[in-house]
Amino acid sequence: MVQLTLPENSRIKKDGRVFKAPAGARKPRTFRIYRFDPDSGENPRVDSYEVDMASCGPMVLDALIKIKNEIDPTLSFRRSCREGICGSCAMNIDGINTLACTRACIDVKGATVNIYPLPHMPVVKDLIPDLTQFYAQYAAVKPWLTTRSPAPPDRERLQSKEDQEKIDRPSACILCACCSTSCPSYWWNSDRYLGPAALLAAYRWIIDSRDDATGERLDALEDPFRLYRCHTIMNCTEACPKDLNPARAISDIKRMIDQRRN
Repeated sequence: MVQLTLPENSRIKKDGRVFKAPAGARKPRTFRIYRFDPDSGENPRVDSYEVDMASCGPMVLDALIKIKNEIDPTLSFRRSCREGICGSCAMNIDGINTLACTRACIDVKGATVNIYPLPHMPVVKDLIPDLTQFYAQYAAVKPWLTTRSPAPPDRERLQSKEDQEKIDRPSACILCACCSTSCPSYWWNSDRYLGPAALLAAYRWIIDSRDDATGERLDALEDPFRLYRCHTIMNCTEACPKDLNPARAISDIKRMIDQRRN
């Protein structure tokens, strides 16, 4: 008989603390938020907060800030730019990986807003995932310009407008990890599969006309796990808050490798 054991702290207690809206709240709305403190030794729980949306900004991040400032200062989450540029506030909102600063509360269907950390990542605390491995995979694709020719003495390395436009979209990735953590292949093989975000970064340098290491980059990716765990189910493209297409970039990398073989 096969016996399966769940990892420690994997059972979530649904009956967490409840914080009611103050008397006289005009537009109360419930936010159910994942809470986990590894120092407490307790299993994760889901706390409920009633927020008066009449005195709150329109975005989910506004509600989180209001909860932390006015209701429960122990709530932990990352934030920075509030403009969808830094990717710090990436989390799972209403079952979708997205940015809290660009997700409007009105766009979340239903009376309750459910907020969890990015899926299948170790949790540092509450809504803060541990992205150590994610950033290591990004570094593994060597996301910098590699050249063999000497740099021009009087100017930067130039490229045509057409070549620049090819890398404009891949360069817009903010490394929020929404795409990689929406990919089932990354969930089960994150120790060997690089994931959509890292592969999109690799693609950005592979197609850069100024880079001289295209062959070496493709050789490094030609691996059953590093690249070919992608099955093009498009979850990554659907999740990307910047409307990028990692799935297409990965398919292009596979095509370029195949062309080199033939």
